[in-house]
Formats: sequence, structure tokens, C-alpha cells
Amino acid sequence: MQPEPVESPTVSRKWRSVLGGLGPILGLVALCIVGTALNPDFATVDNLMNVLTRTAFIGIIAVGMTFVIMSGGIDLSVGSMAALIAGSMILFMNGLAGGGHAPLLVVALGMGLALVLGLAFGCAHGLLITKGRVEPFIVTLGTLGIFRAFLTWFADGGALTLDGALSDLYSPVYYASLLGVPIPVWIFAAVAVIGSVLLNRTAFGRHVQAIGSNEQVARYAAIRVDLVKILTYMLLGLCVGIATLLYVPRLGSASPTTGLLWELEAIAAVVVGGTALKGGEGRLVGTVVGAILLSVISNILNLTSIISVYLNAAVQGGVIIVVAFMQRGRR
Repeated sequence: MQPEPVESPTVSRKWRSVLGGLGPILGLVALCIVGTALNPDFATVDNLMNVLTRTAFIGIIAVGMTFVIMSGGIDLSVGSMAALIAGSMILFMNGLAGGGHAPLLVVALGMGLALVLGLAFGCAHGLLITKGRVEPFIVTLGTLGIFRAFLTWFADGGALTLDGALSDLYSPVYYASLLGVPIPVWIFAAVAVIGSVLLNRTAFGRHVQAIGSNEQVARYAAIRVDLVKILTYMLLGLCVGIATLLYVPRLGSASPTTGLLWELEAIAAVVVGGTALKGGEGRLVGTVVGAILLSVISNILNLTSIISVYLNAAVQGGVIIVVAFMQRGRR
């Protein structure tokens, strides 16, 4: 008798990769079918645009978070960072408007400030982690409290509100549409495409994956590990800045609850999308699908009464635990 053919490890890994990539997509399709069956309003164009618009903030942050997690890091501060950036933008723009500057210039400078602060905060994280040799969990856990505490101080425990004239001028950034698709959705799509190219088509993306797979080997391969890590945190900070400048015109205010649990949603989107929590492996397409999937879950909870909408964070936390459990054998 001839021995049965044994599946090669390479073929096995290839099939696992294919199935892992299809998993989030199949899950999203199944959820959409369930949502439509539970409430026909789910499948309307207006509701789908609403889901995508609400996804944009977390989705943009999740794109940056994918790079950080793939490099073997983590950032727990993105929600608090967004809150502080939002508050700083409002204080800055109100101050300039009070000085008689042109409203359009004020809004443009405020948006620029959001990007600069995001890059600066990300750079600070990267330097503390690489040069200070402090674990990412500890650094970002600390700044989670620091960022939100400073916003609370700036707002004196209340809310910071954008000047009425500036708010009217700025609001189209969130509420306007292009070809029937809201502006935040276009920005989310652009960030996702750029992130995908950066991850899959550049040396930087390959270095991020190499560091996450085995940092010591990456150092032996002459990869500038510290620089790449700093750049990943700066990229995440930039994504937080972009998400925040889209979020501020939605309400025109910032308070101590702004961005609350955004870090949970961003990390959940990344791991649901197939990125390994230990680093070294991930898919940006999966992250985008994961972000949409989580928004769909939230939307279904809002449209139905299966469970309370207040349990949405519990669902997301459970998703992270389940996915982490399923990933335990990877690498």
C-alpha cells in the first residue's frame, strides 16, 4: 500500500491565510443578512451611509493601529488623544477667531493643528517606547489618563464649544457629501488605500511585519527597528488627528467623554480583521471589514431590541477575547 499524501505545511498555511482573510467578510455578509431580516430599515441606503459614516472615525484610527499592532506594539490612549486634540483645536480656533482672523483660515489652521498634535503625541509614544525602553502598554496606559485629564482641566470639567460662526463653516466637513457619499467615508477610503499601499508595497511595510515577527532577527538584518517603531506610532497619531478633525464638526464640542472607548473599538476592528495581537501578521483590508462589522453590530442593536445598546462595549470586549483565544496557536 502506498502511504497517503501528506499536506505540506506551506499549503496548509496558505489555506489558513485564505480562510482567515475570508472570515471577516463572510461574518459581515452574515450580519447584513441577519440585520435585514430583523429590520428592513437596515438595508436602506440612508442607514448604510450612516453606518459607514460612523465607521469612518474608528476605521481611520484602526488603519494606524494595524501598523502598531503588527510591529508588536499597542496603543491604549487613542480615545483620550482624540479628546485632547479636539479640545485643543476648539480652544485654538476660538482664540484665533476672537483675534479677528478670517474664519476659513482659522478652520484650516485648526485642522492643521490636529495633524501636528497627532504626529507629536505619536512621536512621544515612540520615543518613550524605543529610547526609554518602557513597555507600550505602560506608556499608553499612562498617556490615556494624562490626555483626558488635561482636556478635563481645559474644559473645567464641562465642555468646550466651537464658536457658532466657525461651527457653521466647519460642519460641511462632516455633513457634506460627494456623489452621494459622505465626506468622512471618502476620507476613510483614501486612508485605507494609502495604508494598504504603505503596508504591502513599500520597504517600510515589510519592515513593520519583520519587526513584529521577530525583532531580534530584524535587528540582525540591519532594519532600523527603533526608527520604524517611532514611525508606526507617528502614523497612528496622524490617523487619530485625521479622525478628530472629521469628528469635531459633527458636534462642534469636546468634553471629558469625547473619544471614550475608541481604543477598544479600534483594537477590536484590527483583531477581528485578522491581525495577530502578537504582531508580524495582518491585513488592512481585514481591518476595514472589521471596523464596518463592529459598526453593523452596533447599528443592529440600535434598530432591534435583541439586547440593550448599552451592552455594545461588552460585545466588542467579548469579540476581542474570542479572537485572541482563537489566535493562541498562531506563530
